[in-house]
Amino acid sequence: MNVYKRAWASIESTVSPRHFYRLSGLWLPWFAWPAAILLSVGLIWGLAIAPEDYQQGNSYRIIFIHVPAASLAMGGYLLLAICAVISLVWRVKTADAVARAAAPVGALFCLLALITGSLWGKPTWGTYWVWDARLTSMLILLFLYCGVMALQQAFDSQSQGSKASALLALVGVINLPIIKYSVEWWNTLHQGSTFRITERPTMPPDMYLPLLVMFLGLYCLFASVILMRSRHEILRREVRSRWVQAEIHGEAAIAELVTPSNSVGGR
Repeated sequence: MNVYKRAWASIESTVSPRHFYRLSGLWLPWFAWPAAILLSVGLIWGLAIAPEDYQQGNSYRIIFIHVPAASLAMGGYLLLAICAVISLVWRVKTADAVARAAAPVGALFCLLALITGSLWGKPTWGTYWVWDARLTSMLILLFLYCGVMALQQAFDSQSQGSKASALLALVGVINLPIIKYSVEWWNTLHQGSTFRITERPTMPPDMYLPLLVMFLGLYCLFASVILMRSRHEILRREVRSRWVQAEIHGEAAIAELVTPSNSVGGR
């Protein structure tokens, strides 16, 4: 029993707002710098160097943004569902902070996937939008994101808003397998998966590799933004805590030491 209590205390200290804030500060550069490098390489490689597609020409290049954005939109909602379980079952405040940080970011990637998909659909299908199963389920995902964000802000009590939004996140997670397998379950215009982890890519390496670089870059960017927003949310919530005041005063003291004095010395 004592071992269990010590293990649980260790877990609680790891996921506490104070500890998460400090750990996320250490993790942030390890995602931010790779994101900048990978996205720079991926965009130049995919948009300028990769060869034209023999059927779609240069219009296919939007795949280097569209496919990772769609993947992140789904991954972001899955993160909301995981945070919802942790928040509802174990009452971990950090999970709710991460969920509030992740919802707008995931919604933005979902909107980006819909916009880029529409732009890609015009030269491919001859129209910007069709009520295809994949497109419709992605649109529903955007509505779910909006619903989660609305519920987070709809209550005077932050805890009530967190519980309501967490429940919606859990209910809405059923849409993710529908998005994933909609092309296989229904006869749709949308093409199948570009590549899968367990299968050999159907694309040639000079197209597949820049797409993989964009995947890694956008996932690193997603992690960086989530960490930054989570840190901001934790500071907003814990602003009255002693450790936050110590962090603020410590940063102010460092800034005062680094910044040259503006005062004019007298004799």
